[in-house]
Amino acid sequence: MVLKLNDLQQALESLKKLSLYRSRRVVESVEGNYVQIEGRKVLNFCSNDYLGLANHPDVIKRFKSAADSYGVGSGSAHLVCGHSAEHHALEEELADFTGRDRALIFSTGYMVNLGVIAGLMSKGDVIFQDKLNHASLIDGSKLAGAIFSRYLHNDLANLSIKMQKHQGKQFMIVTDGVFSMDGDQAKVVELSEIAQKKSAYLMVDDAHGFGVLGKNGAGIVEQLKLNQKQVPLLVGTFGKAFGTSGAFVAGSEEIIETLIQKARTYIYTTALPPAIAAATRCSLSLMQAEPWRREQLNYLINYFKAGASQLALPLMSSKTAIQPLLLGGSAEALAASESLFQQGFWVSAIRAPTVPKGSARLRITLSAGHTIEQIDQLLDALDKITR
Repeated sequence: MVLKLNDLQQALESLKKLSLYRSRRVVESVEGNYVQIEGRKVLNFCSNDYLGLANHPDVIKRFKSAADSYGVGSGSAHLVCGHSAEHHALEEELADFTGRDRALIFSTGYMVNLGVIAGLMSKGDVIFQDKLNHASLIDGSKLAGAIFSRYLHNDLANLSIKMQKHQGKQFMIVTDGVFSMDGDQAKVVELSEIAQKKSAYLMVDDAHGFGVLGKNGAGIVEQLKLNQKQVPLLVGTFGKAFGTSGAFVAGSEEIIETLIQKARTYIYTTALPPAIAAATRCSLSLMQAEPWRREQLNYLINYFKAGASQLALPLMSSKTAIQPLLLGGSAEALAASESLFQQGFWVSAIRAPTVPKGSARLRITLSAGHTIEQIDQLLDALDKITR
């Protein structure tokens, strides 16, 4: 069926009536945790820049220096002439940091998840995914053409029941490490045990845990002391704690070589700019050299949670930098977000289909760059809008 223009317009109007219409605000400048939007300076509490590295002077300096050497773009795909010394060095450093044989860089987090799942799984195989996994993981399963089954969130009994229905096939279990909209963590130890018993791949997308969790910031697998055998596929992104852009997968020699040969989103796209890879190497170094950033972030998380509890704010259960405040209705979430914006705070309203219908929320994210005073100001504003 071909949709006519008036059909599209009616669909857009319907989204507006349901308070599900998506719109963009234009960021005019960034100064630490403050951003300039539409002539207004607001305090940002919806960024994923968890360690405050996006505007670090050393990261910016490294980016500029690499741009002078390599230019702005990479010029081609990795397998043609786009694989620079900066890319190669970053892959080696990531492999060492994560305790894996090798790492492979992709241009975006979305592309790494599409490429890894579709590169390793095919028709007749079975992929099991947590109900609350990120959209890129879900789409990776659809692209693979495999049998696709979703188990209830963090419900291992439900996963086991679903696996029993597909005996004798190649399995892959896929989960977020930290769930992006709820902020809670996957039961990776238990999932690893199930995967090993079933000779299945286990893929953990640790986009929101990498750089933040673990003694050295190597994410949820480091926090849980899980090795390459226990978690064969580890995914991380650079657009969160690293403060740059792009993503990677780390794993065994055989897995990485297979993905170089078969991951379409790696083979058939322009490589990440070398200057971004250089800046990311700087971020990785700072991440390891400055553990105070993680310590400060954890302190602020606990401080915010304690303050929210005293005010009886409807926070969801999360120990991470993602602190969702559950409001229920889409209209209520939009109104709360706009009220905060008028008071000088930027906090996004998250609505269906990103989260289940009836669970719209404010997705508050904290950064090591925030101060106690800024947290107090946000708590006061949240208290006003929820009374």
